[in-house]
Amino acid sequence: MTAEPATEPTADTIAAARREGVAGALARIGGTLQRRDFRWWFGSQILSASGNATQVVALSWVVLQSTGNAFWLSVLTVCSWGPMLLLGPWAGARVDRHDRRRILLLTQFLLMLAGLVLSLLDAVGALSLWIILAVSLCTGAVAALDSPARQVFIVDLVGRDGLAGAVGLWEVVVNASRVLGPALGGVLLATVGPGACFLVNAVALLGPLYVLWRLVPQADPASARPPKERGAIRSGLRYAWHNPTVRACLPMAAAGGMLFTMGIALPVLATRTFHLGGGGYGALLSAFGLGALPGALLASATRAPTGPRVRVLAAATGGSVLLVAYSPFLFLAFAAMALAGFTSIWFIATANTLVQLRSAAEMRGRVMGLWSMALPGTVPITGFLVSGVIETLGARAGFACSGVALLLAAGLGWKALADRD
Repeated sequence: MTAEPATEPTADTIAAARREGVAGALARIGGTLQRRDFRWWFGSQILSASGNATQVVALSWVVLQSTGNAFWLSVLTVCSWGPMLLLGPWAGARVDRHDRRRILLLTQFLLMLAGLVLSLLDAVGALSLWIILAVSLCTGAVAALDSPARQVFIVDLVGRDGLAGAVGLWEVVVNASRVLGPALGGVLLATVGPGACFLVNAVALLGPLYVLWRLVPQADPASARPPKERGAIRSGLRYAWHNPTVRACLPMAAAGGMLFTMGIALPVLATRTFHLGGGGYGALLSAFGLGALPGALLASATRAPTGPRVRVLAAATGGSVLLVAYSPFLFLAFAAMALAGFTSIWFIATANTLVQLRSAAEMRGRVMGLWSMALPGTVPITGFLVSGVIETLGARAGFACSGVALLLAAGLGWKALADRD
């Protein structure tokens, strides 16, 4: 049989392909939301993520007002995120062995209880710094288990085919909460007080609890779980090391965490370099959020993530961060912040999906426990690193740290992510 000669695509063919690509992307997003269980879970996460952001704003405000020292904000960060760094492998092993739905019922209840305790203590005037740090340490430990369970639970709801869309839509939730939560927190702090912020977080967690309670598993989850084994944590670490995709993406996630914790470097860059006030700082954050929304939607519309796409997006994010840091003009900094939001969210959602899809089902919980170790578990370490760079080399260099780290991580993992589209 002779091969037919290749023909050049016509303009009509190209236009039809583009229409099909847009329609297909929208169809994939819509298809994910058409799954009833995920749709209810997705809606409840908007409430809970916004409530958590409201509580975070209030905790930072109370700590700063009670101490007058920004050092204690760093201690609060360590208490909140440090447990993820220490407990990530253990939490991942538990997620692999137990029903994710039951784990989430427990973690969501404990997080709700923490919000109620903080609200009650504030109401009676007994909310001290040490109580805040102790509660933050406890909620950090709960979050260490909650984070990998939440991510693997998405696979339980939508399956492998719907994972890319679900993770991308989760990034929409996260970025919406970054706008809604602080806005609501600011209003409540000014009118009612921090106790109301803690109460809002507790009430918002009723949504996920109700959804989890009503969900009926489609199949017996125990049938897909590995048998109990000794050394499950060590086997998870070995698996991650010998899996090229996971080994390449985890450093990228840690580098990305330096960007997403903007409360350290961005305020200094805004005030010392661009001479902006609080409104200008907020506008830079808004520019990042506006760019992040289409990035998250693109990630959710992806048919299947690939290694080359992840490494290119990681490098593009690193470049856009450097453009923000060393922008000679304010308008260029705003444009670069929008670009950084766009590429970073697309990158992190795509990398998260790729890591889950390239992991064996019986190892997925342990892998996502390591992912949580990297992002956001390394934030306490990288936060102090960025602070040190700011004080020694300046605000531009401090903000550029995440860009340099992303470029290095992308370069180190370039070969491992060289699979073909």
